[in-house]
Amino acid sequence: MGKTGKNLNIDFVISTGDNFYDDGITSPYDCQFQDSFTNIYTAPSLQKPWYNVLGNHDYRGNVDAQLSPILKDLDCRWVCLRSYVVNADIVDIFFIDTTPFVDKYFDEPKDHVYDWSGVLPRNKYLNNLLADLDVSFHESVAKWKVVVGHHTIKSAGHHGITKELEKQLLPILEANEVDMYINGHDHCLEHISSINSGIQFMTSGGGSKAWKGDVNEWNPQEMRFYYDGQGFMSVYLSEAELRVDFYDGYGRVLHRWNTYKKGIYTDI
Repeated sequence: MGKTGKNLNIDFVISTGDNFYDDGITSPYDCQFQDSFTNIYTAPSLQKPWYNVLGNHDYRGNVDAQLSPILKDLDCRWVCLRSYVVNADIVDIFFIDTTPFVDKYFDEPKDHVYDWSGVLPRNKYLNNLLADLDVSFHESVAKWKVVVGHHTIKSAGHHGITKELEKQLLPILEANEVDMYINGHDHCLEHISSINSGIQFMTSGGGSKAWKGDVNEWNPQEMRFYYDGQGFMSVYLSEAELRVDFYDGYGRVLHRWNTYKKGIYTDI
């Protein structure tokens, strides 16, 4: 990542959630923040802002700790809110808190304890989140709209389709002509094109643990790329072009996809 970041002269980094395993962090002074973030991403090219979303594993810890401004004092790169928008001139990036959408975390938590402070009452929280997102889309004048959430909407990986997001979030993304949805959760690299809209679904969940061979069948008209190993992705944007590269852990390009506002695309 460090070498690729240097070659691309990146502006910032995005984390797709599950920032700390297995159960988030306990406080802003939890040693995991240093051990799993500050002391890991030490390359000079990665000393840029890191925009994070919360994953389900983060909700098993102290959520307020990850949202605390103390973390930014400890490492100035750290940016983490529940849901927020980053305005980057030609692109608006909408970060969505997807964990509260998933029913099983409430109905069947098993042995896990989730920190729902700030989320309850759940229906009000989700309704406000979706309403605010819709308003933000309408107010956006950026050339490109990119959405980042932890959970999958479309995926052939272990977790597959998140039904709650497919029902509640996807229609809003389609109605507002979002260009790309980026998620983690499934431990793979993946690119699915929607046949019903122009949305590209990108899974970047190979930053640590990878699930070899854990893949399900998917419509070949939509499946453009699937890799069950470790890796990461990069995004390049200009006023006319959006380009995505997927890399393995050695920084080798496995898949490249680009599109233009006219809707022309190529892939390798």
